[in-house]
Amino acid sequence: MIYYSGFDLYEVILLLVFILFFLVHKRIFGKSIFGKRISIPDNYLSENLPFDPDKQIPVIKCSICTGEQVAGFKDKEDGHFTEVMLIRGDKDLKRFKRLYNITEVKKEY
Repeated sequence: MIYYSGFDLYEVILLLVFILFFLVHKRIFGKSIFGKRISIPDNYLSENLPFDPDKQIPVIKCSICTGEQVAGFKDKEDGHFTEVMLIRGDKDLKRFKRLYNITEVKKEY
C-alpha cells in the first residue's frame, strides 16, 4: 500500500504563489480573478476621474457581441476614451449621471 504523508514543498509553494497572485490581482485591477468588478466609492470617482465638459464628451461604449456597457469620457481632440465605470443597468447609469452632473450620454458601438 502507498501512504500519503502530506504536501510536498513544491505543492505548498504553488499554493502560496496562487494565493499571492489572487490577492495582488484583486488589489491592482479592481476586480477578482473571476472577472467580477469591485464597487468603487462615489467620492473616489468624482475626485480622481474629473470631467471637463470643454474637452471631453460623456460616452457609453457598448459591445455588440456581449452587450457590456462601459461609461466614460471621450476626448474631443484625439478621441481617447477614459473608462470610468461598468453600466449593468439603469441604477448604474443614474449613478454615473448624478456623479458628474450629466443629463445626456451618447452611446457608441
